[in-house]
Amino acid sequence: MTKYLDHLGRPLVAITGAGVVSSLGQGKQDNWNALTSGKSGIHAINRFPTDNLKTRFAGTVDFLTESEMGASALSQALARIAGEEAIAQSGLSVSDFGGPMFLAAPPVELDWKSRFALDASVKDKGPASYQLLLEACRKQRQQDFFSTTQFGYIAEQLANHFGTRGLPVTLSTACASGATAIQLGAEAIRRGESDRVLAIGTDGSVSAEALIRFSLLSALSTHNDAPEKASRPFSKDRDGFAMAEGSGALVMESLESALARGAKILGLLAGCGEKADDFHRTRSKPDASPAIGTVSGALADAGLTIDQISYINAHGTSTPENDKMEYLALSTVFGDRMENIPVSSNKSMIGHALTAAGAIEAVFSLLTIQTGTLPPTINYDNPDPSIPLDVVPNVKRESKVTSVLSNSFGFGGQNTSLILTAEPK
Repeated sequence: MTKYLDHLGRPLVAITGAGVVSSLGQGKQDNWNALTSGKSGIHAINRFPTDNLKTRFAGTVDFLTESEMGASALSQALARIAGEEAIAQSGLSVSDFGGPMFLAAPPVELDWKSRFALDASVKDKGPASYQLLLEACRKQRQQDFFSTTQFGYIAEQLANHFGTRGLPVTLSTACASGATAIQLGAEAIRRGESDRVLAIGTDGSVSAEALIRFSLLSALSTHNDAPEKASRPFSKDRDGFAMAEGSGALVMESLESALARGAKILGLLAGCGEKADDFHRTRSKPDASPAIGTVSGALADAGLTIDQISYINAHGTSTPENDKMEYLALSTVFGDRMENIPVSSNKSMIGHALTAAGAIEAVFSLLTIQTGTLPPTINYDNPDPSIPLDVVPNVKRESKVTSVLSNSFGFGGQNTSLILTAEPK
């Protein structure tokens, strides 16, 4: 490995900026203080009526005015906040970034307020039809009904705001989306396509309809009496995840380019692993082979051995199926080494931010390396004996961390693992 190339002769990928917003607050400092203190951002929903819902809580981001404007507007606002923080830290221009953007965004739909407005606009014009709907959309274009439901709309607006170059890439790989956006950005640098990239994962899609959909999949916790204790990764009494919102962003550059302009290096994006699971639309393959391949692939990509991983930021959703599968994957890859690797889940505090989760947790993984503080897994009061992990139970821990494996395993068979390491000396 030369000074600026990795073990495969590719440009080393440096992280020079990071930004985050979640149910715990806005910005890295507020989020990190709350996360390492074991504070939960999960709370009862007050944005819309929940009387007849099985799950009536989430990690919603309620301090933004866009939270009342639908999933598209909120997802865009969250991404903008995280992206601005990341770019500002990198020392680059917030309005003229000069590199491509890779955005993980939720598959937005027309929100119900807009649907009702459209319905009212055509109610007296005869039987409902697709043609009438198009006509209504054209007439109400000032409300942006049509454009805000296009998959690339959020990225288009963000690209204009940040001054990114080229066609912005929008992707959706379920719960792995945020990590996939980071992976695509890293690969663009490795291929020499750009000296810098902006990768963002965002999700502001908590709604009654979304909660109903996940409830029908038996994926959500129903601990409505104590929302802050609902997310219980790796616990015996876990019963599902807590849906959440937020955004995470990274500015990544080739190490050579970053050092040439005098940028502070926060860490390296050293490895990426990705495998598809074709077993079931929501369940993982029982032998965990796709997840095993994902983790193993990330290690190989980074050129690291299992002995060089200091800490694992688990996907850790708090669902019975996922936590069991993730343990099987980790214990298979790491073997006896698992006894000495701390593994914790941020989702016990921030909930599952779906499309944004992988990006948010990558930011937290970076902060773990920088501070030497391991965030806890809270609500770990009833250990599952079939998952014998050191989950950093309930209270943070200080430890030297040089490398972090961050896992993201999603519905539809999407699996992505990232490895972040400290700045090379």
